[in-house]
Amino acid sequence: MAEYNFVAIDLGATSGRVILASFGDADVKMEEVHRFPSPIIQMRGHFYWDFPAIYQSVVKGLKKVAERGVTIQSIGIDTWGVDVALFGEDGELLRLPYCYRDPHTEDAVEEFQKLMPIQKLYHRTGIQMMNFNTVFQLATMRRNNCSALSAAKKILFIPDALAYLLTGEMVTEYTIASTSQMINPRSRSWDDKVLEAVGLTVDKFGRQVMPGEKIGTLTAEVQRLTGLGKVDVVAVASHDTGSAVATVPAKDMSMAYLSSGTWSLMGVVSPEPIITKQSAEFNFTNEGGIGGTIRVLKNICGMWLLERCRSEWEEMSYGELIAQAEKAEAFRSVINPDAQCFANPESMTSAIAAYCHQTGQPAPATIGEYVRTIFESLALRYRYVVEMLTELTGVKVGQLYVIGGGARNDMLNQFTANALGVTVITGASEATALGNIVVQAERVGKMGAYGDIMQRCEQLLDSKRYEPQDRELWAEAYARNLSNVK
Repeated sequence: MAEYNFVAIDLGATSGRVILASFGDADVKMEEVHRFPSPIIQMRGHFYWDFPAIYQSVVKGLKKVAERGVTIQSIGIDTWGVDVALFGEDGELLRLPYCYRDPHTEDAVEEFQKLMPIQKLYHRTGIQMMNFNTVFQLATMRRNNCSALSAAKKILFIPDALAYLLTGEMVTEYTIASTSQMINPRSRSWDDKVLEAVGLTVDKFGRQVMPGEKIGTLTAEVQRLTGLGKVDVVAVASHDTGSAVATVPAKDMSMAYLSSGTWSLMGVVSPEPIITKQSAEFNFTNEGGIGGTIRVLKNICGMWLLERCRSEWEEMSYGELIAQAEKAEAFRSVINPDAQCFANPESMTSAIAAYCHQTGQPAPATIGEYVRTIFESLALRYRYVVEMLTELTGVKVGQLYVIGGGARNDMLNQFTANALGVTVITGASEATALGNIVVQAERVGKMGAYGDIMQRCEQLLDSKRYEPQDRELWAEAYARNLSNVK
C-alpha cells in the first residue's frame, strides 16, 4: 500500500493541535506538529474566543505540515460543541464568538420557557438542559438585542467557521449541529419549531454535511500562506466527542464509554435516540455520531476541576500530584463535580472548600487531599451516572471504555473500576484525533472500511485493563456520600 497522509485539526477548550497521521505499509504514525492555546478574552463582562488567533495558529500548523514535504490526502477539523461564529452579508466575521462559559446565559433556560415549554424542547431534540447550549445562547443574544445576530447572514459552529476560512465554503456538519439543541435526532435535521422559537430559519446555516463528505478545497490564499497545495477539507465527526467515541469498539450498550478530559462524557452508542420522560428527568442527551448512530450520554465536569486547582498551585507534574494524593486519607470529603459553584469560580480551591463546609465535611487542607477529593468524587459520580444509564436503557453496563487524556490517569481509572465494580478498559488517549483521521482515511477506497482501518491503528491505543478492587469499601463510600454525587 502506498503511504497516505492526513491532517487532524483538533481543538479543545484549553488547547489545540495540528496532527499529522501517516499510514504506511507496515505501520501507522501520528505526530503532533503544532500545539497552541485556545485563548479566551475577558472583555466588558463577557468571555470570548479569540477566533482570529485560533485561525492564525491553525494556519501556522498547516505551514509546518507543508514543511514535512509529504503529500496530504485531506484535512479534518473537530472542536468543542455549542459555540458559534456570526458572519455578515459580505462573508466577514461580525464579532468574536462567545465562549460557552460566558455568564450571559445563566438564566437562559428559565427565560426560554417564555418561547417554548422546556419539556417540549427536550422531546423535540433529546438534548440535555445546559444553559450554554446553542439554542439558549442564540435566544439570549436575541433577547439582549445583539446587533451582530441581527446582521448575521450565516451562523457557523466553530469547526465549520474554520472550514469556511480555509475553503470559502459554508457548511453545517451534522454531529456538531446536534449539540445545539436545534436538531431533531429522529430526522437528523433542523427542527423548524425550535428554530422558529428563536426567530431563525434554516437558511441562516450552511448546507448540512455528514462525516466523510467533502467540504471544499483550500483557497488560493490559504495555499499561499501554508505552502500546501489543493488539499481537500473533509467533514469528520466535527464535535470532538463524536470523533472520540468513533474509536470505541462497542458492539452493544453493555459497553459504556467515558470520554475523559476537561469534560467527562459518559454514555452508550445507540442506533436510535432514547427520548423518554425518564431520560428527561435524568437529563441525558442524544447527540449525533458517525454512521447515523446516536451518542446517548451525560456531561460530567471532568479534569476542569483539577486544572483550575493546578493554576493556583506551584507548578507540579501529574506524577507528583498523584503521589501526594496516594498519601491522603481516603473519602475524607466528597463533592458533586457538577454543582453550579464549580462551573467557573474565581478560585476552584476556595469553591471546593466552601462546598465541603456547606455539606458538613472537612475541607481539603493539602494538595494531595484536593487531588484525592476530586478523583474519588469523579469516580463516585461516574457510578451514579452508570446506574442511571442502566435504568434508562435496560442494559446492565458490564465494561467501561475510557478514551481521551484521562485514559492515562491510572489513579482515576482504578478508582472508577472500584466505584463501578466493572472492568475499565482504556483506549486511545488521542481518541479525538484518531477518530478524526480514520473518518478521512475511510474516504480513500483502497484503505478499506472503518473497522479495518481501526484495526491497523491498534498500535496507537496503548490499552490497559483495570479490575475492581476494595469493592465493599467503595460501595459503602458511595452509599454514605450519595447525596453529594447525585
